[in-house]
Amino acid sequence: MSDLEFSLLVLPSILASLLFFHLLLRRNQKSYHLPPGNMGWPLLGENIGYLKPYKATTIGKFMEEHISKYGKIYKSNLFGEPTIVSADAGLNRFILQNEGRLFECSYPRSIGGILGKWSMLVLVGDMHRNMRIISLNFLSNARLRTHLLQEVEKHTLLVLGSWKQNSVICAQDEAKKFTFNLMAKHIMSLDPGKPETEQLKKEYITFMKGVVSAPLNFPGTAYRKALQSRSTILQFIEIRMEERIKNECKAEDDLLGWVLKNSSLSKEQILDLVLSLLFAGHETSSVSIALAIYFLQSCPKAVQELREEHEEIAKAKKQSQQMELNWDDYKKMEFTQCVVSETLRLGNVVRFLHRKALRDVRYRGYDIPCGWKVLPVIAAVHLDPSLFDQPQHFNPWRWQDSRGSYAHGSSTATSNNDFMPFGGGPRLCAGSELAKLEMAVFLHHLVLNYHWELADADQAFAFPFVDFPKGLPIRVQHKPFCVETTPTSPPTFPWKNI
Repeated sequence: MSDLEFSLLVLPSILASLLFFHLLLRRNQKSYHLPPGNMGWPLLGENIGYLKPYKATTIGKFMEEHISKYGKIYKSNLFGEPTIVSADAGLNRFILQNEGRLFECSYPRSIGGILGKWSMLVLVGDMHRNMRIISLNFLSNARLRTHLLQEVEKHTLLVLGSWKQNSVICAQDEAKKFTFNLMAKHIMSLDPGKPETEQLKKEYITFMKGVVSAPLNFPGTAYRKALQSRSTILQFIEIRMEERIKNECKAEDDLLGWVLKNSSLSKEQILDLVLSLLFAGHETSSVSIALAIYFLQSCPKAVQELREEHEEIAKAKKQSQQMELNWDDYKKMEFTQCVVSETLRLGNVVRFLHRKALRDVRYRGYDIPCGWKVLPVIAAVHLDPSLFDQPQHFNPWRWQDSRGSYAHGSSTATSNNDFMPFGGGPRLCAGSELAKLEMAVFLHHLVLNYHWELADADQAFAFPFVDFPKGLPIRVQHKPFCVETTPTSPPTFPWKNI
């Protein structure tokens, strides 16, 4: 029998089988009461429209149109999979609270390929819990009070102290410098400005560009370069880890030393943990600080109230002859916490999460089939006018209670169940308190020592990651706060002797 005859004989059977499975799939789908929606083009789905850049203070035209047409819960085809998209606060909470039971984390394979299979972002089940416990122990409240607060302030002052009078700086780059140096010191005891730190930073920048790029593993692509940088970074971490083991220096006050001393993780697991924490601790915090600078420059009233709050703290420290901030000072930053919360709500650094259904789930009459991808869109809830009054307006005062104190979920805002900048449930961000501490301390020294304005038009866009296309250029004027003004004494930075 010739190949042609064989093909003619087999082809009808193949077509019949495909038709059968297609009809079976359609019948199975019809057995579900799926939300309305559009599955888009074959293979491509609706990825192009969903991932098209848009202003970060909005949910984008694509989602606005879909919510208007289908409601806050709709079906789509995204990231190569049939998907339920949720802009509904109740469903989002339901998804996050049922992590490991009804839903589990399910990021695209390309993310796992570049962050590593042991990255906390992609791990599920017991291994994720173990990694998270390690992170929580190292980021404990006691450690935040006794050690990390001092480190955060030190690295804030090092960055701000380099700003020249009437100069134009890229605020996003400065924020990234601050958070990278802090995490490099915090994780591996690397000092800022040292050649090895700067080389690691260079590799990390290349790595980050690949994380947020199209997963095209071809020569010259950002993704391929990121994979190469990942290898270089892991080699760097491994060398430092072997030095610790060889010299029995496991007691160093950083995460690498802590993990070597207090865990039974393998070398590969430690490498991926360190890389993932460097990624998580640097990128989101730096963007949040840049967003705060951006929002505040257009809200003079908020800047003035911030200055008044921090001047009171500075006066009290002057009277007690103390220099460094302490935990009591941090707890006094109530309006600052309002600014932090409003920045996180309006800026939405983490816009949506990746989950999948572990079993068939029914929610408010809709079915979520087992195996389907589920996207809880945090930004859509934070920008929902039915939950937040004038949601696209920067209003830190919405987070105050009737007495003017900071309170998540005051009567003028919403319940804190609708505010989820750090996710929720068992996968709540382990570094959430450190991130808020970084923002508060940075703002403390910024408003006490500088006035700033945009040097060029720029705004945050979601790509879907949040970024400032021009790096947020600002012009800074050094106007330090002084308790007692003496005209003959030039302004000085208290950190010059650090």
